[in-house]
Amino acid sequence: MKKMARNTKNSRTEVPQEFEEKLIDIKRVTKVTTGGKTISFRVTAVVGNKKGKVGVGIGNAREVPQAIRKSIQNAKKNLIEVPIKNGTIPHEIIGVQDASRVMLKPAGAGTGIIASSSVRAVVELAGVHNILTKALGSTNVLNLTKATLDGLKHLKSPKKIAELRDLTVKQVINGAHKEG
Repeated sequence: MKKMARNTKNSRTEVPQEFEEKLIDIKRVTKVTTGGKTISFRVTAVVGNKKGKVGVGIGNAREVPQAIRKSIQNAKKNLIEVPIKNGTIPHEIIGVQDASRVMLKPAGAGTGIIASSSVRAVVELAGVHNILTKALGSTNVLNLTKATLDGLKHLKSPKKIAELRDLTVKQVINGAHKEG
């Protein structure tokens, strides 16, 4: 009997990549100590499936590839669910992070994504196709990204609002009218 050599390298089955990854920012940061300066890299990444799930992560390491890997892992840990209605968000909201504020407004079909690069990356990977945004306050890339995520996190779907107000979804969308 012959022993068959088993290929240990490809023993794992390949899982199709569910999430898309985007690097927003790679910064060189320095820590000053008594022994001198320690240089490392900070990477900000966004991960999303373009179907309502998105996450932002930050990774620090002495080498860029290691920092990228850490940031993507962190982003996958911090995924949130985003309610999307007709390719846009259900209502207007302002996301806040430190001195940065981002206003997110729903837009009609065909408008596209009107946003800065960091905000665009987050809403694009969340699956939003039409949105109007405005950065208010500080335009720090990291803070804008986190503020956008904060805004998306606090969105409520029409179904959830209907449950909270004891109305039907149709009444929430069209407006509840009193009779009399």
